[in-house]
Amino acid sequence: MAIFDKLFKKKGGVKEGAEASILPVMPEQIYENASLELQDIIAPSALKIESKSINLGDKIARTFFIISYPRFLTDNWFSPIINLDKVFDISIFVHPIDTSQMLRQFQKKVAEVQSQINVREAKGMVRDPMLDTAYQDLEGLRDNLIQAQEKMFDVGIYITIYADNELELFKLENEIKSMLESKLIYIKPALFQQEDGFKSVIPINNDLLNIHQKLNSEPLSSVFPFISFDLTSDKGILYGINRHNSSLVIFDRFSLENYNSVTFAKSGSGKSYATKLEILRSLMFDIDVIVIDPEKEYEFLSEAVGGRYFNISLSSEHHMNPFDLPIPREGETAEDVLRSNIINLVGLFRLMLGGLTPEEDSMVDRAISETYAIKDITPDSDFSSIEPPLLSDFEMVLSGMEGSDSVVARLSKYTKGSWSTFLNRPSNVDINKKFIVFSVRDMEDELKPVAMYIIMHHIWNSIRKNLKKRLLVVDEAWWMMKSEDTASFLYSIAKRGRKYYLGLSTITQDAADFMKSPYGVPIITNSSIQLLLKQSPTTIDILQKTFNLTDEEKYLLLESNVGEGIFFAGLKHVAIKIISSYTEDQIITSDPSQILLNRKAKEEQEATQIAPEALSGSYKV
Repeated sequence: MAIFDKLFKKKGGVKEGAEASILPVMPEQIYENASLELQDIIAPSALKIESKSINLGDKIARTFFIISYPRFLTDNWFSPIINLDKVFDISIFVHPIDTSQMLRQFQKKVAEVQSQINVREAKGMVRDPMLDTAYQDLEGLRDNLIQAQEKMFDVGIYITIYADNELELFKLENEIKSMLESKLIYIKPALFQQEDGFKSVIPINNDLLNIHQKLNSEPLSSVFPFISFDLTSDKGILYGINRHNSSLVIFDRFSLENYNSVTFAKSGSGKSYATKLEILRSLMFDIDVIVIDPEKEYEFLSEAVGGRYFNISLSSEHHMNPFDLPIPREGETAEDVLRSNIINLVGLFRLMLGGLTPEEDSMVDRAISETYAIKDITPDSDFSSIEPPLLSDFEMVLSGMEGSDSVVARLSKYTKGSWSTFLNRPSNVDINKKFIVFSVRDMEDELKPVAMYIIMHHIWNSIRKNLKKRLLVVDEAWWMMKSEDTASFLYSIAKRGRKYYLGLSTITQDAADFMKSPYGVPIITNSSIQLLLKQSPTTIDILQKTFNLTDEEKYLLLESNVGEGIFFAGLKHVAIKIISSYTEDQIITSDPSQILLNRKAKEEQEATQIAPEALSGSYKV
C-alpha cells in the first residue's frame, strides 16, 4: 500500500474540487518507485508458517517453551543449553508480580491445601507426603514474601532452534529435550503459535506467547545464562573472549598448581601473536618476562616496552659462560648448586660433542669438577666472589686425562675453531630488566640447540639468584625437543620452576616432533595451561588423543580462523578468540604486510620532521 500511495501522490492524487479518479499503475512503476529498507535486507527470501515450524528461506525454525520445573533448581542447570554448539535463540521474559496480590493468592492456596489435609485426617486416611510438602513450601515462601526476602515473577523461557532440514531439526529437538528432562524440566513446541513464538524470541522485546511459570527470586537467579564454561576470575590477564557466550577469558597462571603453559598451532595461526599479547599484558602486572626467540619476532616488542634484546650468534658481542655459578639461595648449599651445575654441564657437553660413551661421560664429569678445582671453587667456596673457569680451562684439564683424545678433538672447534667466539668467553649478558629477549635466528642451525641450551642454563642460574614472579617463553620449542638432553633440561625447568616463582611457556608449530620426544607428554602434563589454536589435519589426531578432545572440538580446531582455538586452564576449557586493542596490535603484529606498512609510515614521519635548528632560526655551517 505504501508503494501505491507514493505512486498515487506522484501522479497528483485527487485534485481539489474535481472528481476523484485512480490512474492505472504498471508493475514497472511499482518496481522503480520501491524503496529498499532494512527489513528488506534482513528478511528471508520466503516465509512459510506451519503448525509446528516456520520455513525461513533455506532454514527451518521451531520454537519451544518451558512448561514445568522441578521442586528445586540447581545452579548452572541452564548452562549446557547456553553452551550447546548449535544454532539457536533463547528469550527470557521476567514479569514482576505485585507482592500484595501474590500474598492474597497464597492465603487462598494455603487454605485449600490445609483443608485437604484436614479432610484426610477426619476420614482417618494416611497422611499424604505431597500435601505436607506443598503446605510447608507454601508457608515458607509466604513467610519470605511477607519479610521481603523474596519476590515472585512470571517467567517465560522460549527457545527457537534452526536446522537445514526436518531430520536435523528432529535430532536437535531431542538433544535439547533429553538434556532438560534429565533435570525434570519439560518443554513443548508452540503448536499453531509458531509465528508468535518466533516474534517472542527475536530481540524486539515482545512477549507474544505469554506462557509463564511462577518463580521466586532464588530459582530465578539460576536461570542467568552466562555462568558456566567460563574462565573469568577477579584477577589475571585477558586472554580473549569465550566464543560460545562472549564472556571474557580472564585468568592468572600464577593461581594454579604450576605456572607453566604449552601452545600448539600450525604456522600462521596466531600462536606468536597470542604469546606476545600475553607478554604485553603480563608486564603491566609486574611480571618479568624472558623470551628465547628463534625467528627475531620479538625485537620490536622489546623496543616498544624498553626491554633488552640480545642477538646471539657466532659474531655476536654477547657471550654466556656455561661455567658460571649462581649464588645459593636460602635453603640451598654451595654443594647443591655446584653438583646441579656439573650435571647440567655434562648434558651440555653430551649435546655439543654429539653424544658420549659411558666412559667419556664419566671422564667429562670428573674433568668438570677438576676444572672448578683449579679455580679454587669447591663446595665450601663463596660463589659471590669467584672467577669461573672458561671452556679452554676445561679443555686443558681434559687433555691431561688418559683416553681423552677423541673428546678433546671434538671439543677443539668450540675452543680454537670458528665457534670459539660463541662459548669461550666470560659472560657479559645482564638480564636485570623487566623484559629480555634472546634471539638465535642468526645462529647456525647446527648450533641452535646448543645455543638454546646455554641460554636456558644462563637464565636458570640468574633466576635462582633471587625470588621474583617471572615468565620464561621458549618459542619454537621443537628445537629443544630434537635432542634428549635439551628436552630433559626443558622438562626439569617445567618441574622445578614453581619453586622459583617461574612460569614456563613452550610454543611450537610442530606438535608431532614435540610428542615424539619422551619428554613431550610429561611437559604437557606439568603445564596447567594449554592453548590449542588452528591445527593441520596431519597433527590433529595426535592432539585429540593427547588432550582427550571430542570430535566436535577436533573439527573446531580444524575450522578455526587465525587467533581462534581452545583454551585449557586446570580442569576447565573453553573455545577462545584472541582479541587485542589497536595499540596492542600495532606493537605485536607478525603480519609482514602490516609490518611493512608500519615501517613505511615511520619512515615518512621521520622524513617530514623539521630539524630543531630550523624552528629556532639558527643554522650550522
